[in-house]
Amino acid sequence: MDRFVLLIAQGLGTGRSPVAPGTVGTLLGLPLFILLLLPGSLLFFVGLLLVLGLASVWLCGRAETILGQCDPGSVVIDEIVAVPLCFCGWVSSLYFANGAMPEWNYFFSGTTWYASVVIVLLFRLFDIAKPWPVGSSQSFPGGWGVTIDDLLAALYVNIVTLFFLA
Repeated sequence: MDRFVLLIAQGLGTGRSPVAPGTVGTLLGLPLFILLLLPGSLLFFVGLLLVLGLASVWLCGRAETILGQCDPGSVVIDEIVAVPLCFCGWVSSLYFANGAMPEWNYFFSGTTWYASVVIVLLFRLFDIAKPWPVGSSQSFPGGWGVTIDDLLAALYVNIVTLFFLA
């Protein structure tokens, strides 16, 4: 069971990258984002984000125990789960404007792919720079401290995104 937990917590091995494991793990968040859009349901999208956020807390806390380290660099499930959250503002604005969930390929089309790249880059910026309260949230115990900073970084991305969508 510990090996399975580490496989998931380390992003199917992406967290073991010798260079920028958090960034490599972040890229795995894009296929997760696509999977969450496939059913075409806002309730599914938001509900699964909540479940995945809680799962990340548990997985990160368990991985810390297994590895005997506080916030191990190889644990990237928190970044992976946060990436779809970075797109919530954009997804929600499209949903409420059109009355339907956007198709996944909309975010990677010829006219919008650059915005998706900017969203991912903003996430990495906020995750690395850790503006208040992102940095201080890491002091929460166990998996909460590992996961919450990424979720807050995603919140900052949404604030910036919504500013440009308005």
